[in-house]
Amino acid sequence: MIGPDQWRPVDDLVLEPNAMKAATTPDENVVVAAGPGAGKTELLAQRADFLLRTGQCPYPRRILAVSFKVDAARNLRERVRRRSGTQLAARFDSLTFHAFAKRLIDNFRPALTGYNALSPDYRIDPATRIAGEQITFADLVPLALEIVESNAYARGGIRQTYSHVFLDEFQDCTGQQYQLIKVTFGQSTAVLTAVGDTKQRIMVWAGALDGVLQTFADDFSAQPLPLYQNFRSAPRLRRMQNRMIAEMDPEAVSPAEDLAGDDGAIQVRGFDNEYDEAEAVADLIEHWLKEGVETSEIAILVRQQPHLVAAALGSELTDRGIPFRNEQESQDLTAEPAVALVFNFLRVINGDSQPDAYAEMMGVVNRLSASEDEGARFDSQLKRMLRETREAVREPAFKSGELATWRPLVHEFLQLVSRSVLAAMSPGYQQGTRLDDLIEQAVEAFGREIAVDGDAVAALKRLSETDAIRFLTIHKCKGLEFEKVVVLGVEEQLFWGNPTTVMSEFFVAVSRAKHHLVLTHAKRRERPGQPVSRWDVLRTQHQKLLDFAYED
Repeated sequence: MIGPDQWRPVDDLVLEPNAMKAATTPDENVVVAAGPGAGKTELLAQRADFLLRTGQCPYPRRILAVSFKVDAARNLRERVRRRSGTQLAARFDSLTFHAFAKRLIDNFRPALTGYNALSPDYRIDPATRIAGEQITFADLVPLALEIVESNAYARGGIRQTYSHVFLDEFQDCTGQQYQLIKVTFGQSTAVLTAVGDTKQRIMVWAGALDGVLQTFADDFSAQPLPLYQNFRSAPRLRRMQNRMIAEMDPEAVSPAEDLAGDDGAIQVRGFDNEYDEAEAVADLIEHWLKEGVETSEIAILVRQQPHLVAAALGSELTDRGIPFRNEQESQDLTAEPAVALVFNFLRVINGDSQPDAYAEMMGVVNRLSASEDEGARFDSQLKRMLRETREAVREPAFKSGELATWRPLVHEFLQLVSRSVLAAMSPGYQQGTRLDDLIEQAVEAFGREIAVDGDAVAALKRLSETDAIRFLTIHKCKGLEFEKVVVLGVEEQLFWGNPTTVMSEFFVAVSRAKHHLVLTHAKRRERPGQPVSRWDVLRTQHQKLLDFAYED
């Protein structure tokens, strides 16, 4: 442990003055308004390191971080682990709002009464609620709110657990989510740090509160500490963002001298149809890959319906053997530890050299609580099973293109690992059917991908976060950054609706790019073969948005 005056940002990172103050303020609530690339996530990771290393968060107290997306929560958790080490990071809980609400429900479930009472083995279903037995994801926050509003023991238990609370991407907080935070931690000794950017407020459709950062500042007497610098994007891209900021939030405009430089590239490409667009974008991606750009550094962003708008591009990439994955279907799934374990097992038995997958898999399944003899026996069993399974998969008679041949291998592996080890991977796996549901979803996702070309290795690459180009909606890309970003379909027929929301969403999209941004539009997009409620064949470029790409 070190004194607060001895602490320095990890990796010799230079924080701008307000960021340094936000990271090292020990006992004052703060609200940090910051644009894209200002380092909001890094600020929270450095703040966690400061609190843990200097004893400002005294043992056994913990730090709670609440994010909106699974991958954002995981990204912050991993950053803290890398900066503070495994031992200190074990006292850092990085959860989504849903995961935090579920933890409250699991810990204080008996406080729910009447229609909301739940059995110990309650289930969670995407759409259907059954009294006492099953709830939906939409029920999680309201039920957690009922617990903390009605039960002083629950409030006290949470307040005694956490001395500091981080709230990430807080501009998208809904009324119920804000009330959950306010009731749980308001008028308590917990120190809260909220970060957000009103220019990236794109969850209005989901009930995001207008002016929530100011509301938080007023309710929690939080000191405002705005951040101004964009450390992510090259100068050309920052100047484009600045032109948008001039319209969205004139007071946040950066001076021209701070944005000088010729680094970075912005292209606007128009096409007659989606097939010409797909061929050109695939050519560009092939060129980037030949230059040595990692597939994980390339993102295709679509405002909505990526499975339809980007279908032609997906087919073109498949024909060229370039792996990609639609994050709308798989992003939250692959963030689950149980799903990652299944995919790593499949990688190990399919690939000749998969050291990372093997290390991650073994790190999960080794039973730390087992005796030395038990551990050695299990290790021997597992290695023998992997060797025999790898040999079976390589047999000419093995039908690798059929999911039915893979399913028993996965279940044999999981049975060997044991139910108790799997359930210990996440608190959410210890009740109901969530663990079984996720395992089945993982197997089905692998089945969908292997049906594309019958190639298990290629299928796993498409499911990988590091080996595949990512197709994302703008809502899914928040908090992420990529070297190369292509925004498909900058057209009035896609970017429609409330002008403020449209501008915010486009701002989020273009600000994901670190070095190269490509904006496309097409005159015509053929109607999909599957039923769709709204689809315009003839398209019009969204000139207002595209004009921000030009210097003059």
